[in-house]
Amino acid sequence: MLGTACPLWWLWVRALAATRDEISGCSFFVSIPQRMIGPARILIAKWGPAMPTIDPADPGLLAARGPLPLQGMTLLAVEDSRFSSDALRLLCQRSGARLRRADSLRGAEAHLALYRPDVVLIDLGLPDGRGEALIRSLALRSPRLGLILGTSGDLDGRNAALAAGADGFFEKPIASLAAFQALILRHLPDRRAVPATDEGQIAPDPMSLCDDLKRAATLAAGDGDMHARRYLAGFVGGVARSTRDQALAAAADAVGEGGTMTELSHLLRDRIRATRDTAFDG
Repeated sequence: MLGTACPLWWLWVRALAATRDEISGCSFFVSIPQRMIGPARILIAKWGPAMPTIDPADPGLLAARGPLPLQGMTLLAVEDSRFSSDALRLLCQRSGARLRRADSLRGAEAHLALYRPDVVLIDLGLPDGRGEALIRSLALRSPRLGLILGTSGDLDGRNAALAAGADGFFEKPIASLAAFQALILRHLPDRRAVPATDEGQIAPDPMSLCDDLKRAATLAAGDGDMHARRYLAGFVGGVARSTRDQALAAAADAVGEGGTMTELSHLLRDRIRATRDTAFDG
């Protein structure tokens, strides 16, 4: 029943709106049952004035959070790794940019059919094809998108992305706030903004890493063809390099070269347990 007290969903909205991250370009949605819309309007009228109003341009707030040089921009990440995506989420939050994500080439095309992002960041190894193909396609479109960037944990990825038509390249892991902002702003000379001056290292949610590891374990347990094995090797290799896990990276490379799944499957199970324990202990 509605009662006279503030309902839990409204307290949740107020708490979210009061957080500092709300000004960074992230969006959230609250589902309200149809029968509650009328009472909700009454509550908004009654309690809305008590909700804090946050002005992103407030000097005191900017001093506390630092500059937001990408404020108002939309970045589309075409990225299959949840761990890498969570790192990008944090980087965008601290830069003022809005992040959208597609985990495949097909998903990216669906996004691009609806809106024009200011920046597209494309991972080269995707489940339904190579990111270079999407980079090449976007580079040839007219009108051209503002900024096309490639990303990969593969050392050869830079040359492949730039040859396909990318404007720039991020090597995984993307952990430095200053480097993230500086590379984007370098290609946007008309945008008068100054990137962060400190490294601003970020720490993605360990549960997003656990999700990647579990997905890899599921793929490793299947009977995939050589294409599937290469994709798995690239996916796990990227995750391993992002976490500086040399043993996991070596096992992934071995699978990509035609080796067995035994060692990789064993390591994935071990890493899943360790990551889950770390997440819950934290």
